[in-house]
Amino acid sequence: MKHDLDPAITATANRHDTPVETDAVIVGAGPVGLFQVFELGLLEIKAHIVDSLAYPGGQCVELYPDKPIYDIPAVPVCTGQELTNSLLKQIEPFGATFHLGQEVTAVQRRDDGRFFVETSKGTQFLTKTVFIAGGVGSFQPRTLKVDGIERFLDTQLFYRVKQPAQFAGRNLVIVGGGDSALDWALNFAQDGPHKAESVILVHRRDAFRAAPASVQKMRDLCEAYEMQFVVGQVTGFEEDAGRLTRLKLTGADGVTRVLPLDLLLVFFGLSPKLGPIAEWGLALERKQIVVDTEKFETSIPGIFAVGDVNIYPGKKKLILSGFHEAALAAFGASPYVFPDKRVLLQYTTTSPKLHKVLGVESPVFD
Repeated sequence: MKHDLDPAITATANRHDTPVETDAVIVGAGPVGLFQVFELGLLEIKAHIVDSLAYPGGQCVELYPDKPIYDIPAVPVCTGQELTNSLLKQIEPFGATFHLGQEVTAVQRRDDGRFFVETSKGTQFLTKTVFIAGGVGSFQPRTLKVDGIERFLDTQLFYRVKQPAQFAGRNLVIVGGGDSALDWALNFAQDGPHKAESVILVHRRDAFRAAPASVQKMRDLCEAYEMQFVVGQVTGFEEDAGRLTRLKLTGADGVTRVLPLDLLLVFFGLSPKLGPIAEWGLALERKQIVVDTEKFETSIPGIFAVGDVNIYPGKKKLILSGFHEAALAAFGASPYVFPDKRVLLQYTTTSPKLHKVLGVESPVFD
C-alpha cells in the first residue's frame, strides 16, 4: 500500500498563479530525495519535491515495492515500500510540499542568483538551490520484441511486479538473466504466500548477470524439480480465445519449442532517460551528471545531484551512498540559502536546537 501523505504534515500543492518562493527544489521523491528533505530540514532549509510518479518512493516503490532490501544501516531487512514509509515518517517535522505526477521541464538562473523552475503542469518556483535526486531519470522497461504480444500487456504480460499475490498459484514463465528475473523466479518458486503453480525461467544463455548466490539457489531448485530453467529466446506465441496460452522458444540449436503458461514476466532491465535534465547545460558523462565529492555540486553553482543520477570517481550506486551524498549536499547548499550564517555541525543526539527542529524533547543524561 502506498503511504498516504498527511495534509497536516506535508501538502500536495495546488496550481499557483505566481511562482512559489522556496529555499530548495528537489527533483525526485525516491529514498535519496526523501532523505535530502531530512538533511536540509536539520539546517532549517525548506524544500519542495517534484516527481513524475503519482506517489513517493521512486524506483523502490514503482519496480519492487515488496522486494527485500538488506543493506540499509541498522535495518536488517525492509521492502522498498517500508523504506519509503519510514523516510516519509522521518521527514514529517519539516513539512515539505510534494508536487507529484509532474516533471521539471525548465530551469533558468535569474539575475538575483535564484533559479526559475517550471514543471510540465505549469507549477513554477523561485528557488535558491536545486537538488537532482531523480535516480536514473525517467525510466521505461526494455520490452519483449515479439510482434503482437504487446496486446497482452498488464493482463498476461508484465514488466514489473506490483501485486505479487496475482501471480500466486499460476503457471509462470519468467524471461531474463539479471537480479530481478532471478529474484522473482526464486520468490514465486519457493514456499510462501506467493508460491506459483509452476515457474519456468528463460534466458538466452546459461550465464547470468545476477548474484551468484541467487543463481546457485535457482539451480538447486531446478535439481529439486521445484522450477525449470530453459536456454532460448522467445520468438512467438500462441493464443486461444484472445488469451495468451503458449510461448514459442527457439534454442541455440535452432529448434523451436512450445511452453504453456498463464502469465509472462519479462525483466530485460530499464532504459534510463535523463529527459529534460539533459538540456539544462550540466556537465554530463555517460548520461550521468558530473559532481564534485565535497558538496556533490554540479557544474552549475547552486545545483546539486545526489543518488544514482550522478557520477564521480569511485561512484557506487547504493542507497547508502545516496544518503551520504545528501548530507554533504545539504551543507554545500547552506551558504546559498543563508549567505551570512555560519553553519556548524550539530548532532541530533545532543543538540537542543535540532531537538526543537525535530519536535522532540531533549534527553536528560545523568
